[in-house]
Amino acid sequence: MYTLIIANKNYSSWSMRPWLLMTQFGIPFHEMFIPLFQPDTQARLRAQSPSGRVPCLIDGDLSVWDSLAICEYLAERHPGLWPADPADRAVARAVCAEMHSGFTALRSQYGMNIRRRSPRTVTDPALAADIARIEAIWNTCRTRSGAAGPYLFGAFSIADAYYAPVCFRFQTYGVIPQGVAGEYLSMMLRTSSLLTLTAQAAAEPESIAEYDRL
Repeated sequence: MYTLIIANKNYSSWSMRPWLLMTQFGIPFHEMFIPLFQPDTQARLRAQSPSGRVPCLIDGDLSVWDSLAICEYLAERHPGLWPADPADRAVARAVCAEMHSGFTALRSQYGMNIRRRSPRTVTDPALAADIARIEAIWNTCRTRSGAAGPYLFGAFSIADAYYAPVCFRFQTYGVIPQGVAGEYLSMMLRTSSLLTLTAQAAAEPESIAEYDRL
């Protein structure tokens, strides 16, 4: 069985992606939780993850770190995690790569905190541009999938797991997209794996003051 090393569900967006993917698809795994910002956090992480960061997937003697690499590894072993259509699959990989390396204004200004609600007015042009680009991605991908299903490419895929942290950020900070993108956000927040994660994040006893101040 796989072991997935993660940090706090309430705060760790990178941990969230493979956790949601494996949970949504029913891929069995053992969860190893290492809380952030504890005196022994770095020592525990370095003992398990080559990068000293989360997430890290352990499969026998193999360790796979980095969330996108983990998702790709799982996709090779479990069919159906990427869209079946080659063109859709290429676009799905592109939007995941864009999320993996971009949207720095959103990440820096809208810290992950599933439990909190802190609606804000967007005034920073860089943040507004990030939000607009995400809405455009959601609209474009949902238009491609059409009636095939409610997710970005019809059925739930790695792309949806990759944009799930944005859904939580939009919920926390009161971002309400219009049209198809808004429908997608509402549907994602009702998806079983996201509901499970929300409940578990709410039950975590750890609190990180820096993140809770938002």
